[in-house]
Amino acid sequence: MARLIPIRLTHDTEEGTAAGIYGLIVGGGMVVSSHAKRAVVVAVAVLVTLTVYWAAERYARIVAERIHAGHRPTWHTVRRQLTSGWELVTASTLPLVVLLTVRATGIKLINAEIASLICTTILLGVAGWRMGVGGRLSPAERVVSTLVASAFGVALIALKTSLH
Repeated sequence: MARLIPIRLTHDTEEGTAAGIYGLIVGGGMVVSSHAKRAVVVAVAVLVTLTVYWAAERYARIVAERIHAGHRPTWHTVRRQLTSGWELVTASTLPLVVLLTVRATGIKLINAEIASLICTTILLGVAGWRMGVGGRLSPAERVVSTLVASAFGVALIALKTSLH
């Protein structure tokens, strides 16, 4: 029987995990602070903002390497930087799909945004749990790691409900 091997669009690296967590938090922050009247506008604003953050981070890494290495970065370095860190943008795909899908069912925008933030919170919790596995934490430490990661999402939900 053939074994199914999942196709991976990104590598599961330390940097990719960090970028994904950061992207979820920044994307969630954009959903919180948005005053747009349409879900598609919120989603586009999140994607554009995350892409700007990604580009700024990549640029900063290339410049920092030039400063610290004392020479121009090689094409290999530039290519590596431009093809990595996309988890910052792509991690928010599922929360944005939730936002657009829930809104498309006729539910009010604020409730669709909260559903998106709940999705973000769950993904952050999963990341916290996975970090515990990779960090060889005890079960109690993994629960703490999950709760801490989820707390960012809970804070975003609290902010959204208190601001709007």
